[in-house]
Amino acid sequence: MNILRGVFEFLKMGSVAQAKWEYEVSTNIIRNRKKLLILMILLLPILFTVVAEAADILGGKAAYAPLSYSTTVFLVSMAIGLIAGLITGCIGAGGGFIIIPALMAAGVRGIMAVGTDVFHIFAKAIMGTTVHRKLGNVCVTLAMAFVIGSVGGATLGGYINRTVYDIDPVLSDAFISLVYAAILLFLGSYAFYDFIKLRKVSKSVSAHDGGEPVQPLTTTALALKLQALKLSPRIKFDEDFVPGGRRLPALVVVIGGFFVGVIAAIMGVGGGFITFPMFVYLFGISTMTTVGTDILQIIFTAGYASISQYAIYGYVFYTLAMGLLLGSLIGVQVGALTTEVIRGIDIRGFYACCILAGFINRASVLPKQFTELGYIELSKPVASGIEAFGFFAFWIILAIFCIWVLSKFFGNIKALREE
Repeated sequence: MNILRGVFEFLKMGSVAQAKWEYEVSTNIIRNRKKLLILMILLLPILFTVVAEAADILGGKAAYAPLSYSTTVFLVSMAIGLIAGLITGCIGAGGGFIIIPALMAAGVRGIMAVGTDVFHIFAKAIMGTTVHRKLGNVCVTLAMAFVIGSVGGATLGGYINRTVYDIDPVLSDAFISLVYAAILLFLGSYAFYDFIKLRKVSKSVSAHDGGEPVQPLTTTALALKLQALKLSPRIKFDEDFVPGGRRLPALVVVIGGFFVGVIAAIMGVGGGFITFPMFVYLFGISTMTTVGTDILQIIFTAGYASISQYAIYGYVFYTLAMGLLLGSLIGVQVGALTTEVIRGIDIRGFYACCILAGFINRASVLPKQFTELGYIELSKPVASGIEAFGFFAFWIILAIFCIWVLSKFFGNIKALREE
């Protein structure tokens, strides 16, 4: 149980850090008129093609497009970005985990959903990250070693996804669905357990409770062991925070980057939610250096994975990526503001429900896909019924969450404006 708790806290810390990055990026874009203008210029031709029902021209090869493309799919992508942004801004974690399940539920092939999502993360990072503000906290050698590993990992992850798709598109969807179902079941179950336990402890919790990850006061034992390894070359970092700085074998950083790259390319999540806890807990790097280095990691890892592993093969649907970007920019801001007027205990409950809804959605399609692949025998009505249940349960839960947050936002807009 302690191991599971440690893994969950590890992922939760990373998810919170990723949410903070999302909020910072969206705020930077919205408050910068030049970047907003650039975004609108990029969106105009896409919006015109969407209206003309011809967006598949911008979306890569027709064979890899959503199963049934229409203007509705683009609008759905904006709604998905909005909901993910609301979860990220309001809950402070977990929004990115529902994008792939939502895109696949909307009829987008799994590999296309992954490529599109990682491209959307790359576009957001390029547009919204003010790297110059963080340069003082970036260890260049640390970042370079990590990116070397992440590029190799992203290459492997992209190759795995493309190979599985080439074998059978249904097998590809099943593989991605299975990965997400496993991760979302773990995260959702523990989040629900955490919510129930918290309810017993307190009937009313501040809207900001749990928003900050618990930072270790001292370097962990595992980090000290890794830093003590006598492997050359060694990377020196944190000179501004520790007398003489700390040192870590470059090979350890490269291996960490490789792992993050594989996860980023297979799941389409950018890898940021793994990097932060890895740097702090496993490598013993200060949070200040971690934040600065993580910014560069997201740009290079997401950029390399999206372009070299997906875009050039036609697995990125740019119209949907822009829809996700536009929706998430709005959602993150609205969600962050709404935390001022809603209880933290309610936020945690909805977080658990949304993550579990994603699990139900991906798990519900597996019986039908396994039947089509010949792995199990199940009647078509039964398999279709299970899939329909997961489909409607997923969208209903997300819709309830979205309506609840927006109602709180617009119902208290006067108080929020005054504050």
